[in-house]
Amino acid sequence: MQTFQYADRLKALPKQFFAKLVTDVNHYVQTGKDVINLGQGNPDLPTPEHIIRSLQTAVTNPQFHKYSPFRGFSFLKEAIATYYQREYHVSLDPETEVAILFGGKVGLVEIAQCFLNPGDVALVPDPGYPDYWSGIAMSGAQMEMMPLLAENQFLPDYHHISQEILEQAKLIFLNYPNNPTAAVATPEFFAETVKLARKNSICVVHDFAYGAIGFDGQKPLSFLQTPGAKEIGIEIYTLSKTYNMAGWRVGFALGNRSVIQAIELLQDHFYVSLFGAVQQAAATALLESQNCVKELVQTYENRRNTFISGLTQIGWKVPQPKGSFFCWLPVPSGYTSTSFAAKLLDQAHIAVAPGIGFGKAGDGYVRVGLLTDEKRLEEAVYRLDQLALFH
Repeated sequence: MQTFQYADRLKALPKQFFAKLVTDVNHYVQTGKDVINLGQGNPDLPTPEHIIRSLQTAVTNPQFHKYSPFRGFSFLKEAIATYYQREYHVSLDPETEVAILFGGKVGLVEIAQCFLNPGDVALVPDPGYPDYWSGIAMSGAQMEMMPLLAENQFLPDYHHISQEILEQAKLIFLNYPNNPTAAVATPEFFAETVKLARKNSICVVHDFAYGAIGFDGQKPLSFLQTPGAKEIGIEIYTLSKTYNMAGWRVGFALGNRSVIQAIELLQDHFYVSLFGAVQQAAATALLESQNCVKELVQTYENRRNTFISGLTQIGWKVPQPKGSFFCWLPVPSGYTSTSFAAKLLDQAHIAVAPGIGFGKAGDGYVRVGLLTDEKRLEEAVYRLDQLALFH
């Protein structure tokens, strides 16, 4: 069979670090081991019933059996604007400041295609979500890593970025609540970001995937709540985490009109928008009762409390996550993130994500997802205790 050469843009893509983790976990499962998989980022609970019922009804609507409008139905854009006004007191023009996405991931990759040329620079958090790297690689641009360190509350320190790099930079990617560190942003940090971006003509891309998940009564900040934010950047939101709709692939970009226009122009050549019935169900999620979101956040907070309390009791001193559904755990002395994750999988049958998969600055940590019930988290703590690593 003829083998065809890939285009250079595909050859430039970073290797998918976590593919090997999935393979390793499956190997242990296939040999009959009871693996507690805490390495994933896939919500484990079902989509709320009222959203499912909305889809079921909408599927029967002949209007949705045709192609959707290229840039999405106005009713969904209006629902998104209503949601942001209600939740964050942010005003958005539905037609010019909202773009509907095939999931947030698509927008995070597309934005690089819209604004980066070969030789341009994008500022990227380290550790950070690896798909930021993918879009940048396909554009032929360069990444300048911004270390996220515990001593700075896992916020980038802009004073460590040279003026030369700032002048070359076209995009800056941020993500709070943060994957993988579970850190949250402050109003002061976002204000500093707006000032930096305006001074250097850098477009801010804030990945707000975990925007609904804040703990201890604290609601995570939207970047767009910051004065001037809408003038110099966008926010990308997804329904995947807020409503357990990961498989539905509904996201949206919000903010600067020229950026929204660029995203929609690119998507005009890729898609004919989402299935209309899915858009109707998404509008239902945004506009109807948010009790399901409150219950979900409480579930994650209960899981966090159970897990972190258990780790503390066995002697593993770890930080308490402030947002997202992740825990960012420092590995014991003498281990790398990869060797420690391998030990946990082999000896305790617990899967975690090595921090090195999110960037060099992540190598002293592993990421745990709170995506299983409290009994399984308690079992994970018990197995960790049996390793006698923290006594």
